[in-house]
Amino acid sequence: MSVDLSQFIPSFLEESFEGLEVMESGLLDLQRGDNETIHSIFRAAHSIKGGAGTFGFDNVTEFTHLVETLLDEMRDGRREVTSKDTEILLESVDCMRLLIEAARDDEEYDQDKVDQTSKRLAETLGDEPTSADEGLSKTDVEATNICGYTINFIPEHSLAKTGNDPIFLFSALAELGQLTLCADTQDLPALKDIDAQELYLSWQLTLHTEASEAEIIEIFEWVEDECLLELVPIQKPSDTSASTSSTTSSSTQTNNEQQTEPDTSQKSTQEIAVQPPKAELVIDSTAEDNNITSKTKTKDKGKGKTEVGSIRVGVDKVDNLINLVGELVITQSMLSELGNDFEMEKVERLTSGLEQLLQNTKELQESVMRIRMLPISFAFNRFPRLVHDLAIKTGKEMELVIKGEQTELDKTVMEQIGDPLVHLVRNAADHGIELGDVRVANGKPRKGTISLDAYHQGGNIVIEINDDGAGINRETVLAKAVEKGLIEANAILTDSQVYDLLFEPGFSTAAEVTDISGRGVGMDVVKRNIQSLGGRIQVKSTLGKGSSFKVHLPLTLAILDGQLVKVGTETYIIPLIAIVESLQIDNKLINRVSGDMVLYRLRDDNVPILPIYQLFNLATECTEIDRALLVVVEADGQKIGLMVDDLLAQQQVVIKSLKDNYQQVAGISGATILGDGSVAMILDIPGIIHMALEQAQQAQRVKTDGNSSVTAEVCL
Repeated sequence: MSVDLSQFIPSFLEESFEGLEVMESGLLDLQRGDNETIHSIFRAAHSIKGGAGTFGFDNVTEFTHLVETLLDEMRDGRREVTSKDTEILLESVDCMRLLIEAARDDEEYDQDKVDQTSKRLAETLGDEPTSADEGLSKTDVEATNICGYTINFIPEHSLAKTGNDPIFLFSALAELGQLTLCADTQDLPALKDIDAQELYLSWQLTLHTEASEAEIIEIFEWVEDECLLELVPIQKPSDTSASTSSTTSSSTQTNNEQQTEPDTSQKSTQEIAVQPPKAELVIDSTAEDNNITSKTKTKDKGKGKTEVGSIRVGVDKVDNLINLVGELVITQSMLSELGNDFEMEKVERLTSGLEQLLQNTKELQESVMRIRMLPISFAFNRFPRLVHDLAIKTGKEMELVIKGEQTELDKTVMEQIGDPLVHLVRNAADHGIELGDVRVANGKPRKGTISLDAYHQGGNIVIEINDDGAGINRETVLAKAVEKGLIEANAILTDSQVYDLLFEPGFSTAAEVTDISGRGVGMDVVKRNIQSLGGRIQVKSTLGKGSSFKVHLPLTLAILDGQLVKVGTETYIIPLIAIVESLQIDNKLINRVSGDMVLYRLRDDNVPILPIYQLFNLATECTEIDRALLVVVEADGQKIGLMVDDLLAQQQVVIKSLKDNYQQVAGISGATILGDGSVAMILDIPGIIHMALEQAQQAQRVKTDGNSSVTAEVCL
């Protein structure tokens, strides 16, 4: 039987990153004497170390061993928990993540950083010598008399349920020398009583090796809480002196007399001889060639960048899918029966069956989409550490408040929104929150607050990043924009348009450049990334009170709620999230300015009208404005009226990438297939507005007959 360990590496990597999050959040919440938190941090580090050893990630194992030793001293009460040690451990978590990412991607990592942190850990451990490793190794004199060990390994019956397989342990042991196994089957129940998830065997192993007892015990560290482990040294034949047995067990420790061969006279056993790198298993004197893959490093074990991601799905969601598939099978069977001998009097039953099929399909679609939905806490978990580090760097006192972390979002959207949120939180910490003395002087608490909140609103998700800092100085932003030539000195802008200037490339109001911000790089990327997800961002601020950045995102990138519109012979889809309103055009509210720009007076706004047929060079009979319909859409605080021939239905559509299947087209974000089999393009509203406003830039301000000015402003 060939066991390919590489197939389990993605699961190990996923669990390791989850373990790092547990360690990081635990360290940030760690209080003096909080033993339970220390234990959870230790267990996470211990699991990572054990898994790394099994899969041959030796650098991860060696580094994590230092971390584990420091945590072990803390949990045993031999070392007091201090803020200095906590910072070292947080830095160590960063290095562990660096090493695991390098293993995943098969790339180099910052060796200097790892070495420096390892040195700090060693120095910290050297401050208070411990006896953590006492009793695990022999003196040089004793070690020369030992040629191996007899190992009694009695795992708990539930060991396999935790994903552990003894064959991996035996494979690792076989690397240390010549290994022989005797399987004890006395606890094996009758065939009808066997539970496939239970482990009923135990083993006596004879390992002839020069490895130390500590090296052997380390192989079993991953399962130390789920087994009874006993080691008895084997003396060299020339040495007849008695040896002292050394026993390590998760639950008991016993002393045994010297043994050279395991006593199996009273047990039912199966003997297996294992030798690396290829092991021959001998069972009942019948030889079979079996390859046990050892924990050697291979070049192809990483490649994490090309691995398909995974999602942990609750059993209830899977059960719901199974039930829905069952309903579909029943409906399909009914429709098939009708089709075998169809008569007109069966039309009513056919219609009913088709309606049931539609309902089942819709429910199945919703259930499948729910599988991709994950709590946004997966994205929020990184921010406590980020704010903690920013507080240290800036010398400011601040705390992070997280709400709505159980709000669910599509996994793909969540993965792409992470970096924009990081920029916004860093911006709040650096530009928003003031120094403690300044806050106190202004009647505020010394400690500033940054809050993250997520909630559903109208079929979308809203993420708010709020701070109670200094707020945005409107005049400072305007002055900087004039200085950079973004606007004219006499420009009259709304607050929304002023705040939009913050997202201009290279725009920054910082007095000096720091390693956190001030270079004008980041906020424009934030806006671009949010737009690429089909979302938008709004900014509100009160000087001296704080600022709020509100990000609106679709719940998923796979399905879109859209409005179908007709232009000529073509059908287009406008995302509902972007539509403000649809209306019949009133000629009295139309204003024409130079540059062929037509504006529509919509209450207090002058909305540019963009004929879709002109944008995509389509033939249509509806070229007169007064005969067309206007769909007013909004993105980035800018409104534009799309002139269409007719409004059709609203429906959910499955988005297909135009770039992957054809090529990127300006003004088009994707495509979909309609019920009649035809292809409809999905309009890219931010892109279309940008195209329209580029045309508007060429239009000059003119005076109307009423001596009032109509302005086509561009504030991207």
